Amino acid sequence: MVSAAGAAFVALLGFAGGLGVGSALAALLIVLDIIPRLAQLTFAYRKSIWFETAVVSGAVFWSLADFLEWRMWLPKIFTMIVIGTFDGIFVGMLGAALTEVMNVLPILAKRVRLSRYLVSLVYAMVLGKVTGSLFDWLVFQYMDP
Repeated sequence: MVSAAGAAFVALLGFAGGLGVGSALAALLIVLDIIPRLAQLTFAYRKSIWFETAVVSGAVFWSLADFLEWRMWLPKIFTMIVIGTFDGIFVGMLGAALTEVMNVLPILAKRVRLSRYLVSLVYAMVLGKVTGSLFDWLVFQYMDP
């Protein structure tokens, strides 16, 4: 009886945690307007259902892959290039949406009087992020502790 009750509690706890995380992700996507903004930037208003379907399908697929412990044996270079590209696109879009919602760059440019150099400021931030990431992936990870 105790093991059945414990298993039921763990199942309920896992369901509640998944519900909380899923709700938080949905709220984040809604608050940051990632899908409508992506449709606006790509001039694909009629294709926004594809963006929404891709987000939901990706979440379901990777949840199943994690729970069922799926393994894919791919060459390391393929994995680094393709999956790294998709991860970078996701993180970049999420960061750009968060920055846009918070209006960080216009406020920073106005306060520091860099409005004329706003494009250069954005390029400097992007190049700094790319350079730091490349250094971490290609050099820092392979250094001896």
